[in-house]
Amino acid sequence: MRQHDTSCSNVWPRVVVVDDDPSVGNALSLLLRIEGLPCRVFGDGETFLETFGPVMPDCLLLDLRMPGLSGLEILRRVRERDRHVPVFVMSGHADISIAVEVMKAGACDFLQKPFAAGEMVERIRAAIASRAGERGRVEGVPQFAEEDRLTARERDVLSQLARGASNKEAGRLLGISPRTIEVHRARIMAKLGARNAADLMRIVFLNGGLQSAADRRQAILTG
Repeated sequence: MRQHDTSCSNVWPRVVVVDDDPSVGNALSLLLRIEGLPCRVFGDGETFLETFGPVMPDCLLLDLRMPGLSGLEILRRVRERDRHVPVFVMSGHADISIAVEVMKAGACDFLQKPFAAGEMVERIRAAIASRAGERGRVEGVPQFAEEDRLTARERDVLSQLARGASNKEAGRLLGISPRTIEVHRARIMAKLGARNAADLMRIVFLNGGLQSAADRRQAILTG
């Protein structure tokens, strides 16, 4: 029987823990909540993968040995959806060959239980910060001119809008209000020179998306 997931926050989680041991999940959720990192705990990989679609949290903690999908199998499936989300694989067994296989599969670290709580939190924060610094592209859309003018949050919002999410849906996924989504949408359109939502999608997805906002404004004036 699958275990129900538990949340340590009502907002979109920054960290997800997948571990079939309730004591480990409860301890990690308490620690992460104290450290200001909203999280969600799942007792099995199947439920986690069904719950999270293309939009992953900022970091994953996966137990290696679990009934059903192992941490390694979950990692491989996650990498098919998101190549960049930091994934830590945890195990109570020091197996060098498994650790090597996990790292080759795309884990950013292999943690042997028990581990120092403070050190783990530092590693998670460093991994999240590193990923945020690497987010120079908008996920799910082709490269377009001036995307580097968007903030990290504006890129997240644009990624949701490009998938067809409503303001309410995007807000729920990103842990912010629909009104805040509207504000970000307006700023994105202003920065990219889009006149309406259809124009925004044309800028992002069509060949003309490689034009700068200045070039588009000039074309409008002379067209």
